[in-house]
This record gives sequence, structure tokens and C-alpha cells, in this order.
Amino acid sequence: MLQERIYLDHNATMPVRPEAARAVGQALLRGGNPSSVHAEGRRARASLEEARSVVAGLVGGAAKNVTFTSGATEALNLALTPTLHHGTDARPWHLLVSATEHPCVLRGHRFPADAVTVLPVSREGVLDLDALDAALAADTGSRPLLALQFANNETGVIQPLREAAERVHAAGGLLVCDAVQAAGRVPLDINEIGADMVALSAHKLGGPAGIGALVRARDSIHIPDALVRGGGQEKGLRAGTENGPGIAGFAAAAQAALQSLTEETARITALRDRLEAGLRSLDGAASVFGAGAARLPNTVCFALPGMNAQTALMALDLAGVSVSSGSACSSGTVKASSVLDAMGVQPDMAKCMLRASLGWTTREADVDGFLAALATTKQRIHTAGRGLAA
Repeated sequence: MLQERIYLDHNATMPVRPEAARAVGQALLRGGNPSSVHAEGRRARASLEEARSVVAGLVGGAAKNVTFTSGATEALNLALTPTLHHGTDARPWHLLVSATEHPCVLRGHRFPADAVTVLPVSREGVLDLDALDAALAADTGSRPLLALQFANNETGVIQPLREAAERVHAAGGLLVCDAVQAAGRVPLDINEIGADMVALSAHKLGGPAGIGALVRARDSIHIPDALVRGGGQEKGLRAGTENGPGIAGFAAAAQAALQSLTEETARITALRDRLEAGLRSLDGAASVFGAGAARLPNTVCFALPGMNAQTALMALDLAGVSVSSGSACSSGTVKASSVLDAMGVQPDMAKCMLRASLGWTTREADVDGFLAALATTKQRIHTAGRGLAA
């Protein structure tokens, strides 16, 4: 019998929730094109619109302002365009991004290079609000469009969205929030955080991959240049027959996450604290990146000095433990973290960075098993290093 693996990579993708798997299967069997006018089409449309309401509720938004996409990458590529229309201000848009944004923001926006400003973060990974103020004051001839994550995918650090939004709105701008890692893990309300658009991804909260959404706070925000053009689905913002099964699974996962949010947040926080205590017990020099800032309850980004991440990842994988190093949305290889670089982490420590991210399948035994495997890995790497030195 194969030993059950320990999966601690929920920020990369969360194991599918049973509710979501059932919803996908039922939608596949039900069939129907929501653009068709016959009974099967009307049934598919009704299911689609019901799911839209559920996804809107995940962020306290309105169903009419939910646009389904293939994922958060597409949603953010769609939103971050210099052709946005909102209000009567005719100034051109200027994109502001924090230095620790996901690659789909840093490389996926549609702005020319001279219309983009990258803002620094603190050593804890928090947006420098003074730098934001300076950028806003220095360019009054443009409208600011700020792209700011709710929480970082590598460190879990939560950003001061409300404070940033107030500054950007006062300058006549808008705020686009990548809420992928926060949705379903912490309370999230698009109006309370001050975001004008929020991007979501189903597979980060236990739904299927290949489905996400862009949620606008108001329908007065117009995106005239859709990325996918054709039949006019999703009110012209995303052409092509909607992914009914994926959308059904997205809604089921969102509903399950919301129903258990309070209890799960407390449970996962306790597991994270247990894991971090174990790390410090294993090595008093262990670093937990972003530990001085508000963070998601499920994310531990850490380094043990002298333990190379690539070597550790392979050893842990062989031991039946799945963790990561950095973002899962790059090349599939271990490389230097731009997030840690922006935080000023020294290269010798950054190359040791590992990320353990917890979720609905995680139990105490998983945390303890991971710590035991990490201790063994650390000892083997240390022993091998002494052998090489000799």
C-alpha cells in the first residue's frame, strides 16, 4: 500500500472539494448551452446565473458585475488596460504596481513601459504608502490605476488595501485587487477594502482549474477592449461559450468555503502557529518571511540557513511531502524569488526559501509529519555538507 502523501501546497492549487467535484459532474451530465433559447439552454442559463450570484457573494459584490474568465491571470490581464472608461476624467491612465505582485500583474498588464511605476515594499513585504503618496503627487497629469494584491502568494503578507484605495480614489483613480489567495480563507468584501475590481481563481479555494472571475464594484467601470472577442458572451467582456461545469464547481467551492470560513480560519491559524513553532524548535536561526506583518492564516514562507531550497524540495518530495519554493505560475523550476528580493532578503537566505501552505485537507498529523521529514532532510544535507568539506 502506498503511503499517503502530505500535501502542503494549497497556495499553488487546493485539492478539489467534494462539493465542487459533484457540481462539475452534475453540470456535465445536465449539458446545455446557456446561449440557447430552448429548455436545455434555459436550464443551463439559470444554473450559470445562480452560480454568478454565489461567486459575487464570495466578495460582497453584485452578480451583474461578475465576469467569468479562464482564471485570475486572464481576469487581471483584462482589467489592467489603458483603455478603461470610468467617469468623465479624460486624463490617461498610469499603472502603479507593488514590487511583490504576481507575475500575471507585473508581466500581464497591457500598459506601455513608460506608463508603469513599480512601488517599493517594506522589509516585511508591505506596500510603502509614502512611496505611493509620492508617486501620486508626482504625476497629476495621469489617472492612477493601482494593482495591489490582497495577500501575497509566497509570503501570505496582507496589504493595506483600504488605506491605499483612499489615496488612489482621492487622486481620481481606481484600485484593482488580486484576491486569489484571500478568497475563501479570510473575510473579503470588495466595498470594505475599497477595491474597484477584484480577480478570483476557483482552484485556489478548492474548485476546478481553468475558471476564474473579474468582479467590478460598479457597472460604471467599462473595459472596451476585451481580450477574447467573438459572440458577445459575458456582456461582451469575454466571448465564447461559458464553462458551465467549471462555473458550477467554482460556485460550489465558494459556497463551501464561506460556510466554514470562521471555523476554518481559526483551525488553520492554529496549525500555522504549530508549524512555525516547530520550525523554530528545529533551528533557532529559522526565518519566517513577513512574520512581522499581518498575514494569511495558512501561509508559512521560511528558510533554514544552509538548506538549499532545490535540494530540500527534492528530498521532501521523495519523503512524501509536497511544498514549494516561490510561485507555482512560473517555469516549474526553482529560481530566485522576486518577492524576497523586493523585501531586501539576502540572496544566500533567499535561495533557502520554502513555502508551506495549508488548507481544508490539512491536519495536525500533516504538520507534524512535515516537520519530521524536514528535520531528517536538514540532517542529511548537513551531513552531506560535512562530507564534502572533508
